[in-house]
Amino acid sequence: MTGMRHRRIAASLVVVLLVGCGDDAVQQAASTSTLVSTTTRPAATTTTGTTVPVTTTTSTTVPVTTTSTTTTVAVTTTSEALPVPLAAPAPRAKDPIVELGTLEIPKIGVTKPLLEGVSLTVLDHGPGHWPGTAQPGHVGNVVIGGHRTSHDRPFRHIDQLVAGDEMILTTSEGRFVYRVTSTEVVKPDAIRIIDQTAAFTATLFACHPVGSTRERFVVHLELYNP
Repeated sequence: MTGMRHRRIAASLVVVLLVGCGDDAVQQAASTSTLVSTTTRPAATTTTGTTVPVTTTTSTTVPVTTTSTTTTVAVTTTSEALPVPLAAPAPRAKDPIVELGTLEIPKIGVTKPLLEGVSLTVLDHGPGHWPGTAQPGHVGNVVIGGHRTSHDRPFRHIDQLVAGDEMILTTSEGRFVYRVTSTEVVKPDAIRIIDQTAAFTATLFACHPVGSTRERFVVHLELYNP
């Protein structure tokens, strides 16, 4: 992503957060062992009136062939491309309300539809998935935002989450359990929270402290059943 694209996304993130609080090889080797032929001709001894026959010994060469075969098996690996987050929309963009599935956080009693989008139009109806970030259960970072102080405040108590607490995302592809690994407080322009990596992770964010837009409370999670 170019520096300019980073700046555009960073700027739009601030706006949203501020108001939205080879072939098989076969080798053959042949070896031939040869026995050396020898002929022994003992000297003939002749005595008057006596004949001694000549004895001849012959050795035969037998070729010996050994064949060795090596097979190489090709292994094909398929990797999933990293998602590319979209720039944040205008706060009151006329986005449709589209459900991706459900979001559950048992520790704080949250069970809500998971919607697509992070504009206020969407977040007023429930937690929203940042377009272009990873889909639940897929490689990359699933980024989800939600309200803490307005409407039904689904993320009101996300600051109570600790390492090991679970978030369950259910879609038409299955049920995916993520576990909290850490939490942190960041500034509104911390664009890194939507970064995508080759790991299976998720990020929740909301305004912090409650009733203020000064900072963001961020929860980091990892997929427990990839």
